Amino acid sequence: MPGEGKTKPRVVIDTNVFISGLTFKGQPREVLDLAWKGEIEVYISPFILKELTGTLKNDFGWSNEQIRHTIQRIKSKTILIRPKIKVSVVKEKDDDNRILECAIDGKVWYLISGDKKHLLPLKQYQGIRILSPAQFLTLFS
Repeated sequence: MPGEGKTKPRVVIDTNVFISGLTFKGQPREVLDLAWKGEIEVYISPFILKELTGTLKNDFGWSNEQIRHTIQRIKSKTILIRPKIKVSVVKEKDDDNRILECAIDGKVWYLISGDKKHLLPLKQYQGIRILSPAQFLTLFS
């Protein structure tokens, strides 16, 4: 695996993995646990934070206080970047391009996603491996 030794894997966690990890047990939660423990270097963008906030509020009924606390925790364990690159690789779902932009601008090694329709089929983009939580955990363990 690239960067074995002291260098932590650089990753972008897709919104869907954050949501699954925050609301259910399982592999997405295990990925988030690696972030909470500081074992992986996670890059995040304002777009991902906004999408996360909207989904937790509208789809899961979280209170503003729960969301604020969670977003603060995420910000404390991630590196916020504002991507300058624009891509339009995923024609069917432009939001997925924002996730790719964060990964490219963060120069990450892995994009961890549960998106079987648009992102996972790419397998990789500009040298960034696109993996499911299960694939990432297998690689990382």
